[in-house]
Amino acid sequence: MADGDLGGVSSDDNVLGEAKAWLDAGRSVALATVVSTWGSSPRPTGSHLAIDGDGKIVGSVSGGCIEGAVVTEALEVMETGKPKLLEYGVTNELAWEVGLACGGRIQVYVENLE
Repeated sequence: MADGDLGGVSSDDNVLGEAKAWLDAGRSVALATVVSTWGSSPRPTGSHLAIDGDGKIVGSVSGGCIEGAVVTEALEVMETGKPKLLEYGVTNELAWEVGLACGGRIQVYVENLE
């Protein structure tokens, strides 16, 4: 599997395959999945972002605009084992802070993989 490391971001499009490889290598892994969108959103429902315990990522849930916030939440999910449903939108103050000003809303489910 090509890694194509770009400062912690893999260019590999096989998000689930990469997440499995990380698990097989004994790394902690969380998976973020876009579960719903409304209006304008950067990525469609079903998009994935895998995160390892070192913060390395593969995939995308937002085209970059909320990825940093999702990675932070994923690191906590890996530590606690408790999944989270995150929501970002133009009415959410955090949305402006993380750059989601596209006029839509996105829900992302983050879970620990074992």
